[in-house]
Order: sequence, then structure tokens, then C-alpha cells
Amino acid sequence: MQAVLLLVGSNLFMTMAWYGHLKSLAASPWYIAALISWGIALAEYLLQVPANRIGFQEAGLSVGQLKIMQEVITLTVFLPFSVFYLKEPPRLDYLWAALCMVGAVYFIFRNA
Repeated sequence: MQAVLLLVGSNLFMTMAWYGHLKSLAASPWYIAALISWGIALAEYLLQVPANRIGFQEAGLSVGQLKIMQEVITLTVFLPFSVFYLKEPPRLDYLWAALCMVGAVYFIFRNA
């Protein structure tokens, strides 16, 4: 559970670093957005690296399981971020992507 919580926190920072500048720094030059995003991404890495170590070394998850978990969390964090922060309308494509991720979770965890 600790790895999952760290991955959620990591994804909050990652999503802000990768996409937040599209709204909050839209008038700034790209290199300013990049520098600020790199600073935010540092916080992401400070959570991501321990999450993967804990998940792998202590929880016994495989690298594939960690990656699929990361992707599911990414989609779970990204959807509300894009709808509420970036004001993007929700699309049916998000549902289809989520269903594909459910399949990925099944296949990567089925023999665990």
C-alpha cells in the first residue's frame, strides 16, 4: 500500500510537470516552462524511486507489475486533472483506455 500511495503522489507531480504548464505558463517561453517543470519533476522522482524500490524489494512486485500499476495510476490521476484543471471535456476514449488498462492489470497480475 505504501508503494501505491507514493506512486499516486508521484503521478500528481508528474501530471502537473508534464501538462500543468499548458495552462499556468501558457504565456511564458517554452524554456521557462521546461525549467519549472523540471523542478516539479524532481518531486516526482523523489516519490517514484522509493515507490518502485518498496514495491519491488518489500512488496515483491515484479517490474512489469510496477509498470502497469504506474500506468493505471497515471490514467486515474490524468482524467480528473484534464477535466477539472485543464477544462478538457471528458471523452469516451478515456473509458476505452481504462478498459484496456483493466485487461493489462489482469494479464500482468493473473499469476501473482
